[in-house]
Amino acid sequence: MGICLSQQVKAESPFSCGTEVNSRNVSEDGTQMSNWSSKASSFSMSRTPRSEGEILQSSNLKSFTFGELKTATRNFRPDSVLGEGGFGSVFKGWVDEQSLAASKPGIGIVVAVKRLNQDGWQGHKEWLAEINYLGQLRHPNLVKLIGYCLEDDHRLLVYEFMPKGSMENHLFRKGSYFQPLSWGLRMKIALGAARGLAFLHSAETKVIYRDFKTSNILLDSNYNAKLSDFGLARDGPTGDKSHVSTRVMGTYGYAAPEYLSTGHLTAKSDIYSFGVVLLEMLSGKKAIDKNRPTGEHNLVEWAKPYLTNKRRIFRILDVRLEGQYSMGRALKVANLAIQCLSVDPKLRPNMDEVVITLEQIQDSKDKSDNDQKDSQLNLHVHPSNGPRYCRKSAEEAPGMIAYPRPSASPLHA
Repeated sequence: MGICLSQQVKAESPFSCGTEVNSRNVSEDGTQMSNWSSKASSFSMSRTPRSEGEILQSSNLKSFTFGELKTATRNFRPDSVLGEGGFGSVFKGWVDEQSLAASKPGIGIVVAVKRLNQDGWQGHKEWLAEINYLGQLRHPNLVKLIGYCLEDDHRLLVYEFMPKGSMENHLFRKGSYFQPLSWGLRMKIALGAARGLAFLHSAETKVIYRDFKTSNILLDSNYNAKLSDFGLARDGPTGDKSHVSTRVMGTYGYAAPEYLSTGHLTAKSDIYSFGVVLLEMLSGKKAIDKNRPTGEHNLVEWAKPYLTNKRRIFRILDVRLEGQYSMGRALKVANLAIQCLSVDPKLRPNMDEVVITLEQIQDSKDKSDNDQKDSQLNLHVHPSNGPRYCRKSAEEAPGMIAYPRPSASPLHA
């Protein structure tokens, strides 16, 4: 896709902002702690790294001063907050499109500024991993990191602004602003996210995402999916190694069973998580929800028996999608989810195969005429060119938080 990795990132980030270390200590191979690069200093997990030398050099990133980001966000005013989480807050800001210098509100381009809490050393590790991955990786389905600030105890990250917020918001939040996503948009987002993961898993990149979930899939104005939050990402196994041994981290409900039980991390761990998200898209239900009836708290456990039977699949399909899909297409997506959720990781497809399957489903002639109802959700269908998605800026809904609230649940085995 014309994307190249300028320098392979080597990092171990066992902590996630807003998460806790798994209460069950899975043995971690200390040798997996690899050097950042010849351009960066190595550091021990026993102390808090504070040097800018730990950041991989990248011509893609701008180093901001804290004063510049104060100006860009109007001194981090409360009404500039786009989202909040355990690591801190995300603020809306403005920078000049060419120089990236801080500008006044409404002038230049909108950016999202993530500011870490100053009293958390775990957040620094995630912050550093985020820079060292997104500073090197470029792909249409990865969120773009514009720059960072490392000044005294201040730790900030500056990203492209994603007006439609997160997939999680659109699937699970109720309200007039977050309208239910149509079948067409869900499949578009699934394909985009799959392409992002396929890029990470490619032979050139070899990165395991480790925290694939709906809140980490961000959407631009045209509902193009981009993966965000690389604080838990890991380099994949090299040489004759089959896996990476690491402490179990991530979000409960999305982690692969073999990873939970052994701490062995592979690209197939991400594919299981993709299957969970695909199931959430089909059902409109969260992976874990204790407010559901007994026996339905865990979405995967509850839904699996219904996915293989075309007479019972209606039990799990989101009622808000009624009339927007053909049964043939729904069964194909359900079958893909089943494959991704296989207990045996060897039986799961790789991400390239997932992308091909989703492309075939999207291009399938087995379309229901009712798919045209996508136009009700800002989707205009041109028979000759396929779906075209209209721009609708978040500025049209002042006061509404379109950006995801940064959410990361602790993973307990």
